[in-house]
Amino acid sequence: MAMRESKIAFFILVFVHILCLPSNSHSLAEIPNLGKLSAHELLRIHGFPPGLVPNNVQGYSLDAVTGEFVLNLGDNCRVNLPPDNYLASFSKKLTGKLQNGQIADLDGIRVRAFFRWWSITGIRSSGDDLVFEVGVASAKYPSKNFNVSLECEGRKVA
Repeated sequence: MAMRESKIAFFILVFVHILCLPSNSHSLAEIPNLGKLSAHELLRIHGFPPGLVPNNVQGYSLDAVTGEFVLNLGDNCRVNLPPDNYLASFSKKLTGKLQNGQIADLDGIRVRAFFRWWSITGIRSSGDDLVFEVGVASAKYPSKNFNVSLECEGRKVA
């Protein structure tokens, strides 16, 4: 249960290499003790803020060669995303691919905007901003808005 309470890293993850700071960019194969890092730590190493995913991450798997990942949240989760308080819904399992400066092929995150649900299909790091891809559309927000992982709505406090 301690893993369940640990804070993480995806809004998408789950997950990435930073383009704007090549000195901090790492190949997944170059990261020592890759399997021992929390999802939060993995996101930070790749230039992404930990608040991309809610704090109920139970674990993850990552293929260091292909960058494909699975992030297990243990349960579905809803959070209000900064700065505009859009309602986001996270599935129990998030999947995607960590590539150079981005999280691609993302599945498992939806956001409510303009009276409907939209799937977030990718996240790119662009300087001090994150670009969230929703099909052919995208939205840019400051990375600093995602420095803290959010608590799932309706979570029971033990």
